[in-house]
Amino acid sequence: MTTVDKEKYKCILPLIASGNEEEEKDYKGPTPGELLEPLFKQSSCSYRIESYWTYEVCHGKHIRQYHEEKETGQKINIQEYYLGNMMMKNPLSDPDQEEKENSKDGAKEIPTKNIEGQMTPYYAVELGNGTPCSLRQNRPRSSTLMYICHPEAKHEILSVAEVTTCEYEVVILTPLLCSHPKYRFRASPVNDIFCQSLPGSPLKPHNLEQLEKQQEMLKTPFRRVKEEEMPSTKEEKFSSIHKPVAVGSHQLLTVGTTHISKLTDEQLIKEFLSGSYCFHGGVGWWKYEFCYGKYVHQYHEDKESGRTSVVVGTWSKEEHMEWSRKNAARTFYLREDGTQTVRMVSHFYGNGDVCDLTDKPRQVTVKLKCKESDSPHAVTIYMLEPHSCQYILGVESPVICKILDTADEYGLLSVPS
Repeated sequence: MTTVDKEKYKCILPLIASGNEEEEKDYKGPTPGELLEPLFKQSSCSYRIESYWTYEVCHGKHIRQYHEEKETGQKINIQEYYLGNMMMKNPLSDPDQEEKENSKDGAKEIPTKNIEGQMTPYYAVELGNGTPCSLRQNRPRSSTLMYICHPEAKHEILSVAEVTTCEYEVVILTPLLCSHPKYRFRASPVNDIFCQSLPGSPLKPHNLEQLEKQQEMLKTPFRRVKEEEMPSTKEEKFSSIHKPVAVGSHQLLTVGTTHISKLTDEQLIKEFLSGSYCFHGGVGWWKYEFCYGKYVHQYHEDKESGRTSVVVGTWSKEEHMEWSRKNAARTFYLREDGTQTVRMVSHFYGNGDVCDLTDKPRQVTVKLKCKESDSPHAVTIYMLEPHSCQYILGVESPVICKILDTADEYGLLSVPS
């Protein structure tokens, strides 16, 4: 082999074994459906606990999302909806028959999914007839359960994601598929190529040595950044550190703790209260934009179709003041010394887009709450839908602690003096 710099090397290419392909071709054992049959027959359930919701997958039956809350007198209030139910027919019959027929001529192509950077084969089970979705003309929710091989797993739920509105993908780790060679995890083979320099050439090519030096420099933990390289604080976005949760009516739409702009507290408060600095949240299919004193939007961005946006609520000072006469705009906290301080304010944003389910405009109550944190610029955003197209947007941050005491009788905030 000769490099662009005319350096010459003799290289030995390794032999690549094809044992896995032979094993897959010769496999005569149970189909994936038959391997999973014990899991379906024993009626076992798997659970995943998120920050607000719990996901329940009862194999061969349903997937449910719910939240339990104890009220006064220890009464338990359960919020729940179903992401999908198994159809009336035997879930193993049709997939098994298809697998057996295709296995005769080897035509069955195993689907794969990118799991932590690796294309992983999975066995899919479809669930439909879930709780009606108001965002899709009241059509039922549906889910695809993706069972993947993991030798040490106990049927855990790896992830729950909403791939399109009210359609979900649930990845489940199970050891039951691992005896089938086509469903085993395939690590990308790494084969070393040994090269020896020929007379007149260096031990390593010049360009390779330069590349290794650059990579070593990148490992340096600190680098001085020029002022002009710093991003504009106006364009900074939230960077979520929580996993997405599903979207739909009567549920938690999103929750996540993020770190907001590096503006000083005084600048941030002024821009937030003027509505020029908006909070963004959401890590699933839907994202949320909250501009104080302006609006709350729900949106999805797609490279092909662009941005789809839903107006959840818009600000009207008069409407909010009317709302606050019937609802508590301020929530107080009693200090140890007996004095009161404002812990949370609630603002009403009405006149959103018309809801297909109720034929009324959407509306949202925004709850701004003081939340102490080690990070002074952390913010937690969550959205609930306790009633169809009537939302609660929670915004909690140490920054809010600094302005709550400015709230007047209507809960309206101002810049601290």
